[in-house]
Amino acid sequence: MSMDINELRGIHTLLVMIAFFGICWWAYSAHRSKPNDEAAHLPFDDDEIDQRTREQDMTEKKQ
Repeated sequence: MSMDINELRGIHTLLVMIAFFGICWWAYSAHRSKPNDEAAHLPFDDDEIDQRTREQDMTEKKQ
């Protein structure tokens, strides 16, 4: 029994599809909700840090 290239391609496609669904399941599982929420707020945290930095720079210039 010999395998031709099309059977290898089919097996490869199946393995990649299993890996894709495994990563999706891991990324959206319940135990990842807190890190995902923290990552979702990172752009807003950067804005707050920038605003505080600007305020500190302005107070230093006034002194």
